[in-house]
Amino acid sequence: MGALVSVEGIDGAGKRTLIDGVGSALRARGLRVDTLAFPRYGRSVHADLAAEALRGGHGDLADSVYAMALMFALDRADARTELSKMLADNDIVLLDRYVASNAAYSAARQKESADGEIVGWVGDLEFGRFELPAPALQVLLDVPTEVAAERAHRRGELDESRALDAYERDGGLQQRTGEVYRELAQRHWHGPWWIFRSDDPSTLTTRLAEIVAR
Repeated sequence: MGALVSVEGIDGAGKRTLIDGVGSALRARGLRVDTLAFPRYGRSVHADLAAEALRGGHGDLADSVYAMALMFALDRADARTELSKMLADNDIVLLDRYVASNAAYSAARQKESADGEIVGWVGDLEFGRFELPAPALQVLLDVPTEVAAERAHRRGELDESRALDAYERDGGLQQRTGEVYRELAQRHWHGPWWIFRSDDPSTLTTRLAEIVAR
């Protein structure tokens, strides 16, 4: 059974770039690696409904923090069989966002800290009722909010399909989400965390290889 590792961070933090680089380095070491990004836009009806809501569709759906959190949670619940197969077939599975993303953004929208009600609700829902596998490591890609925002804006300008949604346009929300993420990491919420700032990506590659070797 492979190790499940999630890479977390606010929009524009550079999660996909880090995952691509680390994944290639791990494969060069002879490890079997697969990746999956959440939300699964274009593949999951729940993810697509959530995306449409964040762009003004479906009435007041986006106004409800719990309703949006449930949509993202259902996307992951539907992926449980896929995740299980990926873990069975690989040494390591790298996720671009996982349950902690739902907890951090939901708490930020509620203006709650990591010990608030909705963080506990998300954990109980996704790891408890939906029985999603716990990650072996959660990596917080911690970058300044201003840097992440600039990257997200540039990405949206270059790729129309990745235009900013309501969450991404809200600088205050991104700032609060980053703060909740740091609290989750400090509390080692649902498993071990590693805060990755300006480290050499090879340090993460080495650590993940060590996890697989255990």
